[in-house]
Amino acid sequence: MVARLIDEDPEAAYGYSRVALRLASRVAAVREAAGFAAYASQKYAEALAEFRAARRMTGNVELWPVMADCERGLGRPEKALDMAGAPEVHKLDKAGQVEMRLVAAGARRDMGQLDAAIVTLQSPELASNSVQPWTARLRYAYADALLAVGREAEAREWFAKAVEADRDGSTDASDRLAELDGVEFTDALDENEGADGSERGSEGPSEDASEQSSKSGEDDREV
Repeated sequence: MVARLIDEDPEAAYGYSRVALRLASRVAAVREAAGFAAYASQKYAEALAEFRAARRMTGNVELWPVMADCERGLGRPEKALDMAGAPEVHKLDKAGQVEMRLVAAGARRDMGQLDAAIVTLQSPELASNSVQPWTARLRYAYADALLAVGREAEAREWFAKAVEADRDGSTDASDRLAELDGVEFTDALDENEGADGSERGSEGPSEDASEQSSKSGEDDREV
């Protein structure tokens, strides 16, 4: 239940995870799930405690990047950077190492070290033409870092590369690219409104016309 709800309703997932903890707090999978539920709800202190408990039970290092990101969430980017340089990082698989790089770059940006964040993201994985599960997020983070220092042309190039790799829509790279290109999106409902604000072809104004909002993009924090 926690896994099914964590994306669509993080608070509900968090509630279920607390129940699971009361019933099976000595099960590593339960502690890990509780950690991710707390993380999704931005309860970083609780998330970090649960991830540490799960790691003690299993001895695995795969939670190391998300634990470091919790440190960022708690306002401790220096601690996240310390973790990025720890021996545990060398034990991570490729996906985990890329995730750790994203967290480290985010920590650099938290500290105002924008150029260092760019350098942190530069890696063989970023330069590779092959598309891996992490490719879109890595390219997106690099583009965003470039844009933060005013390198707009390069940022546009990397947002475009992120779009190419983003097969499941995990980022809003297409929206960021359109924004840089000056493309404006018009709500379909707006096209039916007259100059006086009333809806054409309708007896009265739409009840929810004023409630329409545009969705903006994330990560991560990713960091």
